[in-house]
Amino acid sequence: MTATAAEQHDRAPRGSHPQRWLILGVICLAQLTVLLDNTVLNVAIPSLTTELDASTADVQWMINAYSLVQSGLLLTAGSAADRYGRRKMLVAGLVLFGIGSLAAGLAQSSGQLIAARAGMGIGGALLITTTLAVVVQIFDDTERVKAIGIWSTVNSLGFAVGPLVGGVMLEHFWWGAIFLINIPVAVLGVIAVVRLVPESKNPRGDRPDLLGALLSTTGMAAVVYAIISGPEHGWTSGQVLLTAFTGAAVLTGFVLWELHIPYPMLDMHFFRDQRFIGAVAGAVLVAFGMGGSLFLLTQHLQFVLGYGPLEAGLRTAPLAMTVVALNLTGLGARLVPKMGTPATIATGMSLLAAGLGAIALLGGEGYGGMLLGLVVMGAGIALAMPAMANAIMSAIPPEKAGVGAGVNGTLAEFGNGLGVAVLGAVLTSRFATLVPAAVGAASLPAALAAADGAGDRQRITDAFASGLETSQLAGAVAVLAGGLLAAALLRRAERGGPAAPERDAARADSA
Repeated sequence: MTATAAEQHDRAPRGSHPQRWLILGVICLAQLTVLLDNTVLNVAIPSLTTELDASTADVQWMINAYSLVQSGLLLTAGSAADRYGRRKMLVAGLVLFGIGSLAAGLAQSSGQLIAARAGMGIGGALLITTTLAVVVQIFDDTERVKAIGIWSTVNSLGFAVGPLVGGVMLEHFWWGAIFLINIPVAVLGVIAVVRLVPESKNPRGDRPDLLGALLSTTGMAAVVYAIISGPEHGWTSGQVLLTAFTGAAVLTGFVLWELHIPYPMLDMHFFRDQRFIGAVAGAVLVAFGMGGSLFLLTQHLQFVLGYGPLEAGLRTAPLAMTVVALNLTGLGARLVPKMGTPATIATGMSLLAAGLGAIALLGGEGYGGMLLGLVVMGAGIALAMPAMANAIMSAIPPEKAGVGAGVNGTLAEFGNGLGVAVLGAVLTSRFATLVPAAVGAASLPAALAAADGAGDRQRITDAFASGLETSQLAGAVAVLAGGLLAAALLRRAERGGPAAPERDAARADSA
């Protein structure tokens, strides 16, 4: 096949497929299932700590094993989808995700569940990259922003509605059912994808960078391990410092490897585009704030305020409802051409930071303050995420759509895992400062069980609430700073900075 023919093969379906909106529905269903599993475990934490004897660190790894494997493999999965066929990778992802879900649902120990969640992450990596890549391929320029807006709605919905779905399942079944429910969805998804989704690929695309995937996954896992273990072992302990140094060294090796191979999983030329850098910074911090916040809030609702899993899930639902309501009206997609991408992202991330701040300052006084914070957070996410996804995809050549989708998905997954690790570590450190006697307990329920009387229990729950406030404020500051930085970089790029010719040269070299 000639280069011209290959390019035509890759671009032919875009904007011309008569069933593109039905296809969008199918791939959004697959995407929703994958993203639910980022947060669906949050309301199951009390069950896991008792039935599997899981410590707080175990629970963080149950969540982060999924996120880290996904984020480490997404870019390689994107390259594989571009080269070997996006529909093939979508089917493979659904199959692997279904098998991993079965193993997770039947797990009998913390170690087994962590391993199964890592396996699910492999399937999830294939799914996340191919869904957005297919959207880019089958919609033309006039419809793509709207389609990406719908995709982003599902993206946000998956993260935000996970606790509600988990709560409903735990109300009627045991904790393993939250994974087994994925299996029929995966089966239906395979059937629909085979029948509806057209194959598209770039046969001359880069071959997958397996060493790059190994280096990125190992480096990120080491950094997150250091963050999670810091409160327990001490931030200056040899174990934490050695792990953090190893992670940083491996990630540095990853960057050097990517710069010196002809088929990198992450083309470092993308970072010459300030629009890309700005969108990258924003996407990481949106997921950071949302993932870390939901991880902590569901524990606060159950451990401190005494709600059951379903009640806790219902009380986090306003975040998802706000995102869906605003994105279904197309607000984010309409604001981008009117306000511009930088202003839209700055506004959205400022609202997200304000929501986190409201939860920190008002959430301890009752659910009303928490509700306000969740609604404001949802409004910010609905504005920022579609604009950032479109900015990332617009900065990457169409023939590398799978890689672009992988970059976007990697940022969301890594940001989510980082949020759980960092905000969880901030909470744990604050908790340990206020209640030193409870530091040896593996989890908050264990600390409460070992408490000596009602007064001691009250001190422990008050310390946890104080830790939540501190962690949410830390998240708010990070999100606000990242939003302002992202907007500044995007605005500078729009003014015709030096990135544009360099980007064009890079694209010409890669063609």
